[in-house]
Amino acid sequence: MPTESAAQALSILRDGSLFQWYVIALFALTVYVYANEIEKRNWNLIFAGLAFWGMDWFNEIWNGLVFHFTQYAPVWGAPGKTAYLILIGLNIEITFMFAIAGVAFAKMLPADKKMKILGIPNRLFMAVVGAAFCVFVEVLLNAVGALTWDYPWWNVGAPWLIFLFGYLTFFLVSFWVYDMPTVRQKLTVVGVIFAVDIVALLIFGVALHWI
Repeated sequence: MPTESAAQALSILRDGSLFQWYVIALFALTVYVYANEIEKRNWNLIFAGLAFWGMDWFNEIWNGLVFHFTQYAPVWGAPGKTAYLILIGLNIEITFMFAIAGVAFAKMLPADKKMKILGIPNRLFMAVVGAAFCVFVEVLLNAVGALTWDYPWWNVGAPWLIFLFGYLTFFLVSFWVYDMPTVRQKLTVVGVIFAVDIVALLIFGVALHWI
């Protein structure tokens, strides 16, 4: 039987009547961020941002599958107010945020990828700091009920898995793509990430209705 928060999220899942006009502003902002980087031909930032976003979609898909197979709760849910709940743990506001966040975090990377911070390779250091910051934000969101956790191994008392699999992987893959020497390599990796996401959405969402 679903938890109260899971049932609440299910009740608004892909409900178009919740639409709010601010979604158009968020979409325009996201387009502007990428258009600005495309104009400058900052391919490192563009593909780092897309990799970050694609990794989040992958996480949201398996999170939806967890709920399908347990019929208890997703690992995280988003039952709060939203203009559109895309998947049980992903609303339209979150997805636009992640689309921009990868670009924003990549902008903070030192130009010299070999430089160390406190004796730690700067890419790893920035990934750890970024992931820790995101976990802190999630704790705040959970505290106000916007993001829910129903499992004892994924909550404020045990944040390690949230840190490792919820965020650190996003940063490591994004920064790895950022540092790739050619646009073709970046395009290949990002293309694979989104191909996996799209195939999974078509199979588990459109065909099987599991998520």
